[in-house]
Amino acid sequence: MVPSLAAIASPRRLEILRLVWGRERAAGEIHRALGDVTFGAVSQHLRALEESGAVAARSAGRHRYYRARRENLGPVAAVLEAMWNDALYRLTLKAELEGARRGPRPHRRPRSSKGGRR
Repeated sequence: MVPSLAAIASPRRLEILRLVWGRERAAGEIHRALGDVTFGAVSQHLRALEESGAVAARSAGRHRYYRARRENLGPVAAVLEAMWNDALYRLTLKAELEGARRGPRPHRRPRSSKGGRR
């Protein structure tokens, strides 16, 4: 089963897929890696990726673990790996994730005025 491209078209879902590409990760670990997304939102993205066949999930006690199903991605897998290794992709992803962010932006600390103006 090849996942639909719509399932992996979201920048957030692509980032989740990248996180589970090399090794299995717990849902909580994925949530912490994303930082600015609620656990509920991460759960919804993981469910969509699982339903599409892009990731596999297993339960162990109270935890769910996810891993990429590379074999299901066919030729798209090589394209994704090449894209993730590209520095421009990483910069673009950061900008897209910031643009898609909801809620208040973090406050920047005001610059210290030690020493006054010169």
